[in-house]
Amino acid sequence: MSSDPQEASLRAARTAALAGAAASLVGIGLARFAYTPLLPALVKGGWFDPAAAAYLGAANLAGYLAGALAGAWIMRRLGPGRATRAMMALAAASLIACAEPLGFAWFFVWRFLSGLAGGAVMVSASSLVMLQTPPERRGRAGGLMFTGVGVGIVFSGAAIPWLLTHGLAVAWLTLGGLSALIAALVWPLASDRRLAGAPPQTAQAAQTAPDAARSRSLRRALAAVGATYGLCAFGLVPHMVFLVDYVARGLGRGMADGALVWTLFGVGALLGPLAAGRVADRIGFAAALRGAVALLAATVGLLLVSDAPAVIAASTLLAGMLTPGLVPLALGRVRDLSGPSEAAKAAAWGRSTAGFAVGQAAGAYLLAWVFDLSHDYALLFAIALAAPILGLLLELLLARGARRAAAREEAA
Repeated sequence: MSSDPQEASLRAARTAALAGAAASLVGIGLARFAYTPLLPALVKGGWFDPAAAAYLGAANLAGYLAGALAGAWIMRRLGPGRATRAMMALAAASLIACAEPLGFAWFFVWRFLSGLAGGAVMVSASSLVMLQTPPERRGRAGGLMFTGVGVGIVFSGAAIPWLLTHGLAVAWLTLGGLSALIAALVWPLASDRRLAGAPPQTAQAAQTAPDAARSRSLRRALAAVGATYGLCAFGLVPHMVFLVDYVARGLGRGMADGALVWTLFGVGALLGPLAAGRVADRIGFAAALRGAVALLAATVGLLLVSDAPAVIAASTLLAGMLTPGLVPLALGRVRDLSGPSEAAKAAAWGRSTAGFAVGQAAGAYLLAWVFDLSHDYALLFAIALAAPILGLLLELLLARGARRAAAREEAA
């Protein structure tokens, strides 16, 4: 009898994580990452010229930034479950709306809204999952949630080339219909009523607020985590944007090897979140996040060491693992450093998610500009390598300040 409440709690956590995985698949894996293999077909099919197609990609990124910043506000008004449902529905609608070439303005609005849905669902689904998960299992729950991103990357690489043989409209409608089906299947699981049985706040969260000095140190540590997360996004840009081109053209190995690299990246994206979550549950989010940032620096550094196929394969697999694998680690660390209320945690995570979007956008534009001037892949890798190193140093420095403030408080 005594084990029944624990088993019910674990079932609730698994259910919430499944809903979160579906939300990340629809809102990010499909609504965002499926655009990458669609972009060349939009140009080739005459729907848009290359510049317009690129601007539509930027519209999605701008929407993601807006959704990340507005996610906590949306969640406060709708609740985590209803907000997650609404954003999945919006993402599905945005894909279906793009099935006809009704002009740049029409596409721009819907690509912006698809990004907004993805950014907002990162906030609402995270709260939905974490509120129903015991503290000792939040790493694994977060990892399961963000496997949806990896599934979307793998699906986009494997299915969209085949869908495009039937036309762009079929590809868009299939993506939208699949997203709507997934949303419908998990609709009952993303329910705010389930939160009534969520685990109570931990004793630590229920304690009184820390003094002003400690609060300042914690805010700085929280800001450092957000900055580190954004710098990691910058550091991932060479793998996400340039690596296929580097292998296919820069090394002269052709598009077949380039496509294999993207597939390997997708495999890593499937494995990364769960592996990262398990590590975090064992050693804590702070240590796991620092280890992952250091690993990212090594991953980028491998591209500077050698262009041997085995080295590039290892770097690609690790980068694929870290792209979604960093997310549950950053989420857990941000929640650990945030205030005791769920609103404060959601707002802090929204700001960190926005920082990731800014870091990714800045990296993409800056490195594209550098490459246009230099045509030097090694220079891109060297610039990107500096980002996670700087982030790790910053996080370690300000986290030490937070620990010292806590120690002073205990001594007093």
